[in-house]
Amino acid sequence: MQFLALFFYLSILVFIGYKSHLKHQTSTDFILGSRKMNFWITALAAHASDMSSWIFMAYPAVIFATGLINVWVAIGLTFFMFLNWHFVAPKLRRMTEHYNSLTLPSFFESRFQDTTGFLRISTVVISLVYYTVYISAGLVGLGILIETLFGVPYLLGVSLGILVIIPYLFIGGYVTLAWTDLFQGIFLIFAIVLVPLYALPKVGGIEGLKAAVLAKKSLEGMIPNNSPLTYFKIFSLITSWGLGYFGMPHILTKFMGIKNVEDMPKSKWFGITWQIISLTAATFVGLIGVAFFTQTGLQDDQLVFVNMVTTLFSPFVGAFILCAILGATITCMDSQILVLASNLTEDLYKKVLRKDASSKELLLTSRLSVLIVAIIAYILAISTSSTIFAIVSYAWFGLGASFGPLVIFSLYVKSTTRIGACAGIITGALISCFWPLINKFIPIDIPTLIPGFFISSFTIWLVSFMTKRKDLEYNEKT
Repeated sequence: MQFLALFFYLSILVFIGYKSHLKHQTSTDFILGSRKMNFWITALAAHASDMSSWIFMAYPAVIFATGLINVWVAIGLTFFMFLNWHFVAPKLRRMTEHYNSLTLPSFFESRFQDTTGFLRISTVVISLVYYTVYISAGLVGLGILIETLFGVPYLLGVSLGILVIIPYLFIGGYVTLAWTDLFQGIFLIFAIVLVPLYALPKVGGIEGLKAAVLAKKSLEGMIPNNSPLTYFKIFSLITSWGLGYFGMPHILTKFMGIKNVEDMPKSKWFGITWQIISLTAATFVGLIGVAFFTQTGLQDDQLVFVNMVTTLFSPFVGAFILCAILGATITCMDSQILVLASNLTEDLYKKVLRKDASSKELLLTSRLSVLIVAIIAYILAISTSSTIFAIVSYAWFGLGASFGPLVIFSLYVKSTTRIGACAGIITGALISCFWPLINKFIPIDIPTLIPGFFISSFTIWLVSFMTKRKDLEYNEKT
């Protein structure tokens, strides 16, 4: 029955992939859907491609293990995603069309008139490093899910996961992902809301839930105490994840694909509403898990949603609901793989190796790039022992610190120079790599994205101020 539910779900995805395949005639169609997406597809594509297995496995796990203190993560994500929609999305859509840029690296290059190729290539390399890690987190989630559902070894679970991921993205592209994001965004919110609503009466309702949470002394409330350290921790939880939104190419490209910029406010409110509902439900999954597994406990906190579903529902229904994890993971991973494939095709192959490549050749290169990126991520996934939360954190912080500040400066600070842009990206990437080592010598834990984002921003401003005249001379020569 579980295999039947999985087959039924995957059949829907294959059908969507097949129907949209006919619309990918050029690399522009494949990478950005020719900027023809409507507001509601854009909204769900941006948000569904954001969450992945994180919302079903990683986030409920930290709520289950540590308590409501981590709700500040969800609050921070919602607040900064709102800022992303409001301040970044419209300007990025307009400016990327103005420069005829399909990718973030090509936008940076055009915006700062960099003829050296350094800015474009460094952006591609950094994306390749952190996105490959990010994609491997999705494969880890799929491996754990398939291992739990079907009792197969983890390695086989990851292998099956990669076999599910590649085919329909290989034949599809941006439009395929947009339509599957729409379907999976609806299915995701249905599953994440249904499970806590169904489980809550089983633990005695709100009163039973409160009693179970209060009985577990290790759990922290939203504001455990009034110490300065607690408020700094809350600030860290809000900003250390939320700031990352400004530098996530797989989300930013969704903004770039909308047809009418005037529809952006509609997308904003539609998407933010979806995010609030889904994160609230995921929070309740973690809390209800405290009461639900009081007697039996859990061997792996990441399985709080999975084990709750398999306990509450029949094998077929349970497996179908758990396909939401599969769908969320596929949506996120495929968006990330598409970004990397686009970077490798548009920013390396087309501009360095084959400047006269035809549209069909570029389309084929895009699809081959998908395969290469997926294989590298697969190798990382089968060799890691980290949790999904830890892997996603590392990649999210790295991308956010590397690209977030420059995205904001490129849209709003005209005085930003080419050299300042290059310095900011490299600074953010290096801090993301080495901050975990530096932080060991600091008495309090400071999440990587906070120093990475602000030091990168300061570097862009300082170097731009110092090189303004030199950059003007460079632009006059080129």
